[in-house]
Amino acid sequence: MWWRALLAFLALPGVVAFAVPACWLIAGGRTHLVQPLGLLPGLLGVVGLLWCVRDFYIAGRGTLAPWAPPERLVVVGLYRYSRNPMYVAVGLILVGWAWSFGSAGLALYASCVAIAFHLRVVFGEEPWLAKTHGQAWTDYAMRVRRWF
Repeated sequence: MWWRALLAFLALPGVVAFAVPACWLIAGGRTHLVQPLGLLPGLLGVVGLLWCVRDFYIAGRGTLAPWAPPERLVVVGLYRYSRNPMYVAVGLILVGWAWSFGSAGLALYASCVAIAFHLRVVFGEEPWLAKTHGQAWTDYAMRVRRWF
């Protein structure tokens, strides 16, 4: 399962949070750091993302990938404070990129990704979690907010 978790990480947040922004900046010639403080949300996002991936693997016995989701409902770590901390972490990484390199295009990309995440959560993940985990999901959803 470790290889599936690594593949899922590289394929999903690896592309969305790292490959696309890096390619965007290189293609646009924006390779000089404009605002060092922008590194803070990016770093916070990386730490949060890795923490969540670990919790999915250890507590949930699965990966972040739709093809190998956690077997158990993950309610530990950052999931005690947000039902979707992994998406929040990716958003922080994207905001960090945009802020650090002064890229309005990446800020727009971050906004579009955030909207896509919200739609995926509301119309895809939450109904699936309710069906899969029943009362445990209902209790968790009542206790913990969707985003913050």
